[in-house]
Amino acid sequence: MRKLYLFIISIAFSISTFALNVDRVEPMFWWVGMKNPNLQLLIHGNNVSQYQVSIKYPGVKVNKVNKVENPNYLFIDLVIDSKSAKAGKFTIDLLQNGKTEGTYTYELKNRKPGSAIRQGFSSSDVVYLLMPDRFANGDPANDNVDSQPEKANRTIDYGRHGGDIKGITDHLDYIKQLGATAIWSTPLLENNFDKYTYHGYAISDFYQIDPRYGSNDDYARLVDAAHQKGLKIIMDMVSNHGGIGAWWMKDLPMADWIHQWPTFTRSNHKAITTKDIHAAQCDLKLDQEGWFDTTMPDMNQNNPYFWTYYIQNNIWWIEFAGLDGIRMDTYPYNDRDAMAKWAKAITNEYPKFNITGETWLHSSEDIAFWQKDAVNSLHYNSQLPTPMDFVMNDALAVCFNEQGNGWNEQGMSRLYNDISKDYLFANPNNLLIFAENHDTQRYNNTLKGDLAKYKMAMSFLMTTRGIPQIYYGTEIGMTGDKNKGDGDIRRDFPGGWAGDSINAFIPQARTSFQNSYYDFTAKLLNWRKNKEVIHSGKLIHYVPENDMYVYFRYNDKEKVMVVLNNNESAQTLKTDRFSEMMENYTSGKEVISGKTYTDLKNLDVPAKSAMIIELK
Repeated sequence: MRKLYLFIISIAFSISTFALNVDRVEPMFWWVGMKNPNLQLLIHGNNVSQYQVSIKYPGVKVNKVNKVENPNYLFIDLVIDSKSAKAGKFTIDLLQNGKTEGTYTYELKNRKPGSAIRQGFSSSDVVYLLMPDRFANGDPANDNVDSQPEKANRTIDYGRHGGDIKGITDHLDYIKQLGATAIWSTPLLENNFDKYTYHGYAISDFYQIDPRYGSNDDYARLVDAAHQKGLKIIMDMVSNHGGIGAWWMKDLPMADWIHQWPTFTRSNHKAITTKDIHAAQCDLKLDQEGWFDTTMPDMNQNNPYFWTYYIQNNIWWIEFAGLDGIRMDTYPYNDRDAMAKWAKAITNEYPKFNITGETWLHSSEDIAFWQKDAVNSLHYNSQLPTPMDFVMNDALAVCFNEQGNGWNEQGMSRLYNDISKDYLFANPNNLLIFAENHDTQRYNNTLKGDLAKYKMAMSFLMTTRGIPQIYYGTEIGMTGDKNKGDGDIRRDFPGGWAGDSINAFIPQARTSFQNSYYDFTAKLLNWRKNKEVIHSGKLIHYVPENDMYVYFRYNDKEKVMVVLNNNESAQTLKTDRFSEMMENYTSGKEVISGKTYTDLKNLDVPAKSAMIIELK
């Protein structure tokens, strides 16, 4: 018999008088000199709405005090003058009948130099995606904490394993030496629930790092340490849903803070309804308001108090930690107009900042809709700079395991066809491209451990347009089968725990198999790191013949030729077909092998191989 879960959350209204006890003020502090002078404080305490609010501090004005359904909340609208407000502390006085019944000390801080003009990640970067719980355990002392019910247990694949912020910090040199330049970690914020919390997507406190990972200050120190090594940090955010263990779930500010249903109602996961002009309203509502899971209440982006709270929270983390980017989860499941407002608020405050959104859709047309400045008949502008190119992910999942020809549109034609749709995008170079991530099949599992295919895939990923992202462990040949569950594609990185039999962080401790993957990947990524022609050069590609795909990246200073031979046999490539790109170029050097070519008229290309040739 199927069980039904009742998810209507009631708000307890009380008129009893208790001693004033303010237990939450969020954001906990703010900064002077922000472009947006407006700040809305959430104050939570027993019957706090019965009090008047007084703030006397130069440059800070109380614009409005908002009482809502639940008397335990106040939302205070402040205006912080950019010229007269100075960094310092002041009191928020709560009064009744003219008498001060309680005070809260609030602080405005100075911004760090360069905060407003921080440079976000771009196509000059390679993003290294990791899951902190599965990457490295730098501090075993925080594996279990009293405040969090789920404890570490490495024997179960869906449990917490103990990885933490210190584990990431300890291995920044590994990531840098690999050649990656930016780190995207899956969420690090608190997930207060009794199981399945390792993935981080059921956030219970949007202002606190999960104590099993470390503290807020630990995270800020990680960002600083990464910056000192030339690495950028991208924070994973979640706006669509929170966690059932969130502190407010026991005392909602108002009934529509979350989307509520008579019984538990799961999303239909039909993100396409967001822009479908023929969509039935019930289908659209189910997509945008249905819950992801019983542990993930769906947040209401159309509640103005929640949405202001959430936008400020994201800005708070950017400013506090010094972030270089945001990755937003489940992008099309949110209200699209609210998301445009969110992205605009972020980029207004930080014009050079970058945001990538999880646009898990399977056509270029659908993904292009979500990119900033896209042309569409709905006249919708998402303001999102960088969607995720799941169409390329789909192509990479199969193209090297099949043989293409001129008719079946398989093999290399899949890559060609994907790139040929770039006319749909406002900025094709601002697409996050990847062969795998924490939700997909492990790529080396897809390729069945075939190093030759891996080299072709990575050569393509690192030389085509867009911002390439790789997943932790890919570079050492890690596998995992999603058919066995998400835990299998999120295995612990070998060497991240004391006592591991293999330490893949150290060259001499890796297996020869792991080194064969790592050495190739590191050489490719470190070559790409300083190649402006790959970061921003134009792209010309040619229709694949005999399952061989040829394309060029070029600018005014440099030209690179890429050849992908997906054929099971070696081929001789006659280059006269590419005369418009190769005219006046008579020699070249292949990047990985170092081989020099003095005659480019005919190229002998081995079976299942990639060549990246810097033309001279």
